[in-house]
Amino acid sequence: MKKLIKGLREFKSSYFSTHEELFEQLSHGQKPRVLFITCSDSRIDPNLITQAGLGELFVIRNAGNIIPPFGATNGGEGATIEYAVQALDIQQIIVCGHSHCGAMKGLMKLDSLRIEMPLVHDWLKYAEATRRLVKDNYSNYEGEELLEIIIAENVLTQIENLRTYPVIRSKLHQGQLSIYAWIYQIETGEVLAYDSQKHAYVLPQNQSLPSEIDETLLSPPLAQTQEAAFQSSQELLISAHKGFPMTVLSPQQMDRIYRGSKTN
Repeated sequence: MKKLIKGLREFKSSYFSTHEELFEQLSHGQKPRVLFITCSDSRIDPNLITQAGLGELFVIRNAGNIIPPFGATNGGEGATIEYAVQALDIQQIIVCGHSHCGAMKGLMKLDSLRIEMPLVHDWLKYAEATRRLVKDNYSNYEGEELLEIIIAENVLTQIENLRTYPVIRSKLHQGQLSIYAWIYQIETGEVLAYDSQKHAYVLPQNQSLPSEIDETLLSPPLAQTQEAAFQSSQELLISAHKGFPMTVLSPQQMDRIYRGSKTN
């Protein structure tokens, strides 16, 4: 606590004093450009890894970067999403998982959490689709490789859940919203971005960006995948980058990712 109090003093005397004009502007309102959804893990700092300025990111953080489907709960995630998109007119959303995620480790042994951490158990049930998908389709993997797969799949599952929100579906239909899937690798400082056309997590700086996309967002949006990409996707593999095993996805998985949630 002493370290934090010292930090407060240093912030006021150094950073704040040299950015008073910025804080004066921010005191009149906010206009963040991006909704950044990520894990509560202390090793991740969205502003640090993106080098975004104060007021540029609107952030949701929880264990496992989980987004409960619309109507599943009246918790803060749904309200924050609705406020970000409707009130703040945010048009870009990033769902960011990370390596060595403790929540995803817990998801891999969910039943063992029921007694010792019942609230964690109940929360992780919102990622049940991820657990079942990995169990049914990646049974030949184990250990760290399996953990990496479940982290990667969970980001896509949570984007599915995100798409169940009426405000999200409406904005996507109008072409006014883009959604991105990222994975932050703690040990290397790299971010892998999901490329829905290649159906792979790749280094974002290797991607060609549409000219209208904000320069802080580094991969093609899931929302803009073309029908032709879906038709050819059954022959594609997930991830040619180290740390994410080469795995052929089933037609059902392709349909899930490329077409998104089929809610009306």
